[in-house]
Amino acid sequence: MAAAATMAAAARELVLRAGTSDMEEEEGPLASGPGLQEPLQLGELDITSDEYILDEVDVHIQANLEDELVKEALKTGVDLRHYSKQVELELQQIEQKSIRDYIQESENIASLHNQITACDAVLERMEQMLGAFQSDLSSISSEIRTLQEQSGAMNIRLRNRQAVRGKLGELVDGLVVPSALVMAILEAPVTEPRFLEQLQELDAKAAAVREQEARGTAACADVRGVLDRLRVKAVAKIREFILQKIYSFRKPMTNYQIPQTALLKYRFFYQFLLGNERATAKEIRDEYVETLSKIYLSYYRSYLGRLMKVQYEEVAEKDDLMGVEDTAKKGFFSKPSLRSRNTIFTLGTRGSVISPTELEAPILVPHTAQRGEQRYPFEALFRSQHYALLDNSCREYLFICEFFVVSGPAAHDLFHAVMGRTLSMTLKHLESYLTDCYDAIAVFLCIHIVLRFRNIAAKRDVPALDRYWEQVLALLWPRFEMILEMNVQSVRSTDPQRLGGLDTRPHYITRRYAEFSSALVSINQTIPNERTMQLLGQLQVEVENFVLRVAAEFSSRKEQLVFLINNYDMMLGVLMERAADDSKEVESFQQLLNARTQEFIEELLSPPFGGLVAFVKEAEALIERGQAERLRGEEARVTQLIRGFGSSWKSSVESLSQDVMRSFTNFRNGTSIIQGALTQLIQLYHRSPRVLSQPQLRALPARAELINIHHLMVELKKHKPNF
Repeated sequence: MAAAATMAAAARELVLRAGTSDMEEEEGPLASGPGLQEPLQLGELDITSDEYILDEVDVHIQANLEDELVKEALKTGVDLRHYSKQVELELQQIEQKSIRDYIQESENIASLHNQITACDAVLERMEQMLGAFQSDLSSISSEIRTLQEQSGAMNIRLRNRQAVRGKLGELVDGLVVPSALVMAILEAPVTEPRFLEQLQELDAKAAAVREQEARGTAACADVRGVLDRLRVKAVAKIREFILQKIYSFRKPMTNYQIPQTALLKYRFFYQFLLGNERATAKEIRDEYVETLSKIYLSYYRSYLGRLMKVQYEEVAEKDDLMGVEDTAKKGFFSKPSLRSRNTIFTLGTRGSVISPTELEAPILVPHTAQRGEQRYPFEALFRSQHYALLDNSCREYLFICEFFVVSGPAAHDLFHAVMGRTLSMTLKHLESYLTDCYDAIAVFLCIHIVLRFRNIAAKRDVPALDRYWEQVLALLWPRFEMILEMNVQSVRSTDPQRLGGLDTRPHYITRRYAEFSSALVSINQTIPNERTMQLLGQLQVEVENFVLRVAAEFSSRKEQLVFLINNYDMMLGVLMERAADDSKEVESFQQLLNARTQEFIEELLSPPFGGLVAFVKEAEALIERGQAERLRGEEARVTQLIRGFGSSWKSSVESLSQDVMRSFTNFRNGTSIIQGALTQLIQLYHRSPRVLSQPQLRALPARAELINIHHLMVELKKHKPNF
């Protein structure tokens, strides 16, 4: 159908073109005649105009000719005019059929037209309604904007009024003086809680009035008089109350700490005075300082005087030095004349004063100690005195900071105004006592007590005593060093010939040194001090030199070695009981003891076995140098040595053991020396068969008389002492 329609259209186009050409030829002369209508303006549809582009027509013709149906028509020779008429006839039939269909549906079309018309009317009314609604919405929107502007303005006015109301309310509340405040300030006792509450309210109102007066508020003049009268009344009542509390400190046998603690409950009273009446606040502070400074001074002066009465009666004097000759009247090993005499060079239980339990133990009560006839060394009295001072000073410093509202340098100044006289009195007493003190252990313990108390004060956050601790140490350290140097000098200047009869037992001067050195070393280990170690090193050098000088007084080397070993062993034993095993003193004396012990063993073996020892060493040296041939002339000597050893070794060993046990006071040390001597003897005898096995001595008949090494070891074990 599409192809047929296309052919029909092409045919109609050709027919129209042909008809148009004929009409132009036939009507051409008439067209231009006068009185005729003007040609129809068809615009782009006018194919007769000059503007028609022939190229486009050719394109359409060419496109139609390429159609398959047109090509077939042309091939079959169909007459296009006849075909065109046939197509027109069919079109007319279709048109008439369409007209009849339209006529048949005319009623429906008319009804549709009426419905469309009615819809148009309804839509028109709707348009009018929507237009009116739009205009109403426009007016409502403008009204809403107006209401929003009014609401914003009202909110601003409301906020402004609330702000003014709040400020004005605060101002009024700060200025108005309620009757409850007036009644409490005028009538209530200062110890009642409501007085304290209303006093805080009065302080707040006074501060508010001062602030408003600075801003120029005229209403402050209305309440200034009332507040001033209330302030004067409150200041008078507070002044009377606090002064009564301070005066109560002065009563005899009063525990001032109780009213002092009660004052802390009313610390706001002083704050009120400080902010409203500084003259009264200064008066109270000055009265407190004056009262407490006298109380502390009186208390500590009395306590210190009574405390010194329970000190040991016999104390170290300037002649009680390490190098001073021991006498029958006052000797190191003599029995003390008192039941609990304070020793000079021995620590004993005195070191417990710096233990954690004893350091913060309750202070000594002098009258109780006197009633029980108890006596104490100076360091115990020093600890009790300074622990009381530390405890009261810490409490006083914290009270001052909290009640008087001070801190930093101001707190230090106020503290020293209260405690300064007491601290000065304590320092003077200590300085006076140290002038005649020659007990180095007591002074050294006092130094460590101060160091520990200083740490306790730091933990309690009380720095006010730092200067006092430094002043105490400045007194103790020089005295301790001076006493130690005096002992060093006394040992250095000691003449062994003036010491009377000597024996090989440990000397009392070395025992003094051992006890004294171990005491200082054990104390110094807790808080090491390099200066102390240097002084102890000087003392050790002088003691070692002294031991050598005394040993030189003995005629025989054996006695010298016994004396040296006994003294070194005693000093080492005492040091190891208290000092650490790796301390310098322990290592030094251990080396000296080992060296002298080895020398003594050789000296001990020399009389009975000296010949055998000398021969074995000589023979080994010759063999090592390759000169074994020189042993051929030693047969007689070797025979004599072998037979002498075989006949006397048992008695010699027995005599050797008895001699050692008699010479050394320390049985354990004697046992060690015997074992060392027997071990060295076995080692020497074990080396002799190697020498006798040389070709030069192999044929010696005396070799058969050698004692079997195992038999010798079994026999020597019998001489091993058992303790």
